[in-house]
Amino acid sequence: MRFDFYQEVLATLEHPGELAGYLAACFTVATYSMRTMIPLRISGICANCLFITYGYLAAAYPNLLLHSILLPLNIVRLYQMIRLISQVKDASLGDLSMDWIKLFTRQRHCRKGEKIFAKGETADALFYLASGRYRLSELGLELAQGEIVGEMGLVTPENRRTQSFECIEDGTLLVMSYDQARQLYFQNPRFGFYFLRLISRRLLANNEQSEARLSHLLIPSAEPEAARLA
Repeated sequence: MRFDFYQEVLATLEHPGELAGYLAACFTVATYSMRTMIPLRISGICANCLFITYGYLAAAYPNLLLHSILLPLNIVRLYQMIRLISQVKDASLGDLSMDWIKLFTRQRHCRKGEKIFAKGETADALFYLASGRYRLSELGLELAQGEIVGEMGLVTPENRRTQSFECIEDGTLLVMSYDQARQLYFQNPRFGFYFLRLISRRLLANNEQSEARLSHLLIPSAEPEAARLA
């Protein structure tokens, strides 16, 4: 009985369509065993191509249609991940531009006077300033186009906002959810390094801003005291 089974399997392998189907199944299993995204996409593309071949030769048209749709999707995602790795590598060498995240964001149009988020709110996304003018309310700090805001909420206790953020001139924000940011971190450790540098820069900038504001407040109070002593 077992011998007959093996004979039937060998007989099917003589047909190119059946062989393509078995190979496609092997690549599909391999896809589920991958730990990182790029090998997973490559394995998925191989499986798609083989399933397309199988669907054509075996007249399995639903299979052919499904993998004809999945193949370009896998190719696009593979291209995006390879490009991301290259751009994050460049960023980690010194460029803190966030242009490379645009592929992983959605647009949000803002009006003058709109409050994007308030201090103390639960944070779930970070924002890239594509156009318009914006301000961190408590600091009175205006942010320029190309900057990112909202990243601090990802690392604060209970994911709370540390500042209020408002629009002071109509513009567009690019929004990346924290779930997407976490996925990018686990898919590529370089993104984590980049993100830490970004947070460090923001902390230093906030600290400098606070020191400048404190110095400005202390100077007027020191002048009357100097005049009295004189």
